[in-house]
Amino acid sequence: MSAAMPPHFTQSPTHYAKITLLLIAINVALFVWQVFSGVNIQDPSTVDAIRWGADYAPLTYLQQPFRLVSSMFFHFGFMHILLNMWALFIFGNLAEQLFGRVYYIGLYMLCGIAGSLLSGYIDISHSQQLLQLNEINPDLIPRVAAGASGAVMGLGGALTCLAFLPILPRQPLALNRKSFFSIMLINLAFGILMPGINNAAHVGGMLMGALLTLLWYGIQYYALPRIYLYLVLLLSAALCYGFYQYNLSQLAEIKPYWQEILQYIPNH
Repeated sequence: MSAAMPPHFTQSPTHYAKITLLLIAINVALFVWQVFSGVNIQDPSTVDAIRWGADYAPLTYLQQPFRLVSSMFFHFGFMHILLNMWALFIFGNLAEQLFGRVYYIGLYMLCGIAGSLLSGYIDISHSQQLLQLNEINPDLIPRVAAGASGAVMGLGGALTCLAFLPILPRQPLALNRKSFFSIMLINLAFGILMPGINNAAHVGGMLMGALLTLLWYGIQYYALPRIYLYLVLLLSAALCYGFYQYNLSQLAEIKPYWQEILQYIPNH
């Protein structure tokens, strides 16, 4: 999963956002650790990706649900992490200043999880289709997915949504709606046209980002108490959990197939 380059905005950030820099530092530190442990810096193997927490639907849903989160912090090579961290630096600096640190952390994590959940839903649907065929279709086989772009695209979706809403009285930055809208379309087009991009994770992140932005905007517009922000994050987390449970409920037919697949995955 990787995000295209972010757009310009109408005003520069007033400072570098600390949480964004922390997230970048965590991703880069983990990447350096992986490289020094022997992971290929340009093209990590599937085995290494799984070992370091990438999302692989049969493993995630049958044994290790933590991969819905850990996959956000593994990247497939130097260019993958470079593009994602650049986009995170731009989008994150804006989003952290606009939404506030606490809401921003929740926004980032929930967008990433939503992306992983939609990706898992697509893998489950593909596996169900595969069992109905008389021959193997490589396009329907579950694939290993990882990267911060589900969360990053969620930030992009959040900022794009906010750009189309009337500016709030205390809003510190004005967003260029044309630039954000264009870059989101470009990312979606790349996800459709380019092989190897997990577009479901992008879409899932963007949808969650837009939802959280609309709810945040309503709270700000009506000057509701801050507790409502925390309530929105809790309800959104509950929504993600419900989506996870729904995915689990769809496994009955494909569970034997997925269990067979896992026999060929070493050291998981």
